[in-house]
Amino acid sequence: MKKTLLIVMMTVVAHVGLNAQTSIIAHRGAWKNTKVPQNSIASLDAAIQQGVWGTEFDVHLTKDDVLVVNHDHDFHGLDIEQLTYKELLAKKHDNGESIPTVEEYLKEGLKQKNTKLIYELKTSEISKERTMKTVELSLAIVKKMKAEALVEFIAFDWDACLKFRELDKTVKVHYLNGDKTPAEVKAANLDGIDYHFSLFKKNPTWVQDFKNLNLKTNAWTVNKEEDMQFLIDQKIDYITTDEPELLKTVLKK
Repeated sequence: MKKTLLIVMMTVVAHVGLNAQTSIIAHRGAWKNTKVPQNSIASLDAAIQQGVWGTEFDVHLTKDDVLVVNHDHDFHGLDIEQLTYKELLAKKHDNGESIPTVEEYLKEGLKQKNTKLIYELKTSEISKERTMKTVELSLAIVKKMKAEALVEFIAFDWDACLKFRELDKTVKVHYLNGDKTPAEVKAANLDGIDYHFSLFKKNPTWVQDFKNLNLKTNAWTVNKEEDMQFLIDQKIDYITTDEPELLKTVLKK
């Protein structure tokens, strides 16, 4: 009986320890060391194949209200917000892919259930209204595709985060800009923050301050081993990186 109880306790401790470990989020997919384009279907697949906890991607709204995946406001020189989706098809990624729609991207991501899809909503350069419309359409397509269990939203625009929460009380929403205190994020009923790693170095109590309020903590974009180790020692929940392979090695040390 005592032996059985000891085995159960050891299993629980091991399980808790595993869950407490910092998790890896591939920034724009796994692209840097795989030599595929950022924010492409290929980089999404590469991140999933690596078994990372999550893979981040960036979303803009075209002139004709199509949600597309790309980091910059232009796709190979084509202004995304000022052009229709059809017009954006004039250019391709280096691997031959066209700019992915969010629907195409989510469809690919939903082929599996283990890697989270971290959906960054990009702030419109045209107007606040366009940003809010991007929020509404983003939430609608995630619900339409029944992707809520895999998708978590992040945004630099505070109002966009609040709009997500207004429209849905359960969807996961994290703030990126780094200018809100733990108390402000908690009061807004968000799930956590995703701040630049330098802010955690300037404010060494922040990780624990956010954790004390049951808020998730994430840092972007962490590509050097010493910065990774600092955040791991801080027991941050997630690290977003262009170097998921390196981070995996650091976590094993």
